Amino acid sequence: MKKQGYYSSGQFAKLAGVSVRTIRFYDTQNILKPSLVTESGARFYTDSDLVRLQEILLFKYLGFSLDDIRLMTISDGDEDFMLSSLSLQKKLVEDRIEQLHLVSKAIDGTVDALKKDHAVDWNKMLNLIHLTGMEKSLAGQYKDAANLSARINLHTMFSQNPQHWFPWLYDQLSLQDNQKILEVGCGSGSLWSENMGKIPPNVSLVLSDISDGMIRDARNAIGITDRRFSFRSFDCSKIPLTDTFFDRVIANHVLFYCKNIPRVCAEIKRVMKEDGQFICSTYSAAHMAEITQLVQEFDSRIVLSADHLYERFGLENGENILHGNFSKIELRRYKDELIVNKAQPLIEYILSCHGNQNQYILDRYKEFHVFVEDKTSRGFHITKDAGVFICRK
Repeated sequence: MKKQGYYSSGQFAKLAGVSVRTIRFYDTQNILKPSLVTESGARFYTDSDLVRLQEILLFKYLGFSLDDIRLMTISDGDEDFMLSSLSLQKKLVEDRIEQLHLVSKAIDGTVDALKKDHAVDWNKMLNLIHLTGMEKSLAGQYKDAANLSARINLHTMFSQNPQHWFPWLYDQLSLQDNQKILEVGCGSGSLWSENMGKIPPNVSLVLSDISDGMIRDARNAIGITDRRFSFRSFDCSKIPLTDTFFDRVIANHVLFYCKNIPRVCAEIKRVMKEDGQFICSTYSAAHMAEITQLVQEFDSRIVLSADHLYERFGLENGENILHGNFSKIELRRYKDELIVNKAQPLIEYILSCHGNQNQYILDRYKEFHVFVEDKTSRGFHITKDAGVFICRK
């Protein structure tokens, strides 16, 4: 019997241009479940399911595994999430186009060398092999971008301080014209893309990250025509730049990820001018602690991060760690809190964490969604306790 606003499996498959067998396969794999199952076992789908199917087919076309797709398409049709997801999908397609363009150029170079020299240029061939094997790298870069987007979105949507983190952080830099600036671990470049109107006209900014994907995101966000910016990919424990060159070095929530923090600080000190400043941010043990309490109330086995990053470098111990390389250190705290009244952005944040949460949430996703909806229905309070250390030699 036809249900108002629902499509039968056959109607849904025909509408999407796929087989009923494909729809049933995605159901059994817990990738695309029907929105309604009747007592007789009939399955019905909605327009929101059609949006999710679009995601699935795109990711399948781009070479993602079923496990990747299962994690990347878990949503409930929330408009904000759909807009964010479509934006990330567009970026993924653009990245793939860029990579295929490089493959095309590499093939042309290999063919030209073969015609000219009647022999294979093995360096070009190896480059071609590496380029055609980039799907896994692309998947990793997408997930990095999606995770970062989920974290930023939660703060952007629900922070109570009208001055959000990136504008506040920018104000702590006290940039002046003609200064030379280095950011290590620049991520997607949000510090700069959100403050473009404030940046002096003649500064020189080097944005660096260990991830080529993040460098590409930052370049796309800022644009390639702004001559103030250059982009480099390197490990900040081995900075390939000149001694005593930069007026400011910035590490925004980066140091606690570094394997050898003293070595990174020594490198940063080396590239700083004598009167330069190192600005590094982190958070305390209280930061976002309510989220951990929330998920452990749902399932006590969930650990959102195997490492407590604030123990490696946090507001409590950061000054002692920095004193190994810097003599003058000032702590400035950012005052804010989150009041979350929508479940989906909080769920996306939780799923973006580097813990074991997916092991215990994905199979009980609908139950978890109801649980978080109840917690956020009256406004869920989350502590924010972050700040920056301003360091001088």
